[in-house]
Amino acid sequence: MRRLDRPATAGEQNDDQLLRLYAAPAEAERWVRMMFVSSVDGAAALEDRSGGLGSAADRRVFDLARRDADVILVGAGTVRAEGYEGELLDSAARRWRLEHGMSAHPDVAVVSGTLGLDPDSAFFTQAPVRPLIVTTHAACAADPEHADRLAEVADVLRCGRQQVDPVAVLRNLGERGHRVIHGEGGPALFGAFAAADAVDELQLSLSPLLAGPEGPRILGGAAEASVLPTSLRLAHVLEENSMLLLRYLVERS
Repeated sequence: MRRLDRPATAGEQNDDQLLRLYAAPAEAERWVRMMFVSSVDGAAALEDRSGGLGSAADRRVFDLARRDADVILVGAGTVRAEGYEGELLDSAARRWRLEHGMSAHPDVAVVSGTLGLDPDSAFFTQAPVRPLIVTTHAACAADPEHADRLAEVADVLRCGRQQVDPVAVLRNLGERGHRVIHGEGGPALFGAFAAADAVDELQLSLSPLLAGPEGPRILGGAAEASVLPTSLRLAHVLEENSMLLLRYLVERS
């Protein structure tokens, strides 16, 4: 993997260099990054899974992003489609975190506006840390028995009345001491946070594929947001086997 935007640093990047390259600014009280992979023609998934667009380089950066995160934020649909059961970090990543004064595994916060989660699923029964469920007051009131069952296997955070409020989500996560929030999709989650001006960084892997006209884009559900379009600044470009790994920072006046 080589860096393209700075010829003087175009050599192979090791993990320590990549971690420094992608690190959240030390002065930021909170840092929200979203990470996606997309085909060249804009598809965010192949056969309903983003994994079909990825590569070894993309996976490497993905794993490193998880390594230095305080919490992984992900939509319930992505959890069901992509498989999030069991350990999400390997032993080397867990050891690195402990050596840097962090918990062995980041928290995992699943966003579900409808509480459409099975408390008996492997995601909960094999979870390395007690999960967080981000939902609404309305969803809990609609099926209190199901909400109680989920509360037995996860901490349930009510962040909004009818819809999940990204500002309330960040407030709740901040109260738990989470500064670096690593979002893994899906498009509806990204759209909601972008619409609330609650994203600081986009890590976009551009897969050298033409996927065709079907499938979602990386950002959904935010067409009416007054903050869109949002200006981004390119921070760096990495390349391996024609896969481009782009880091964009949100520009705010």
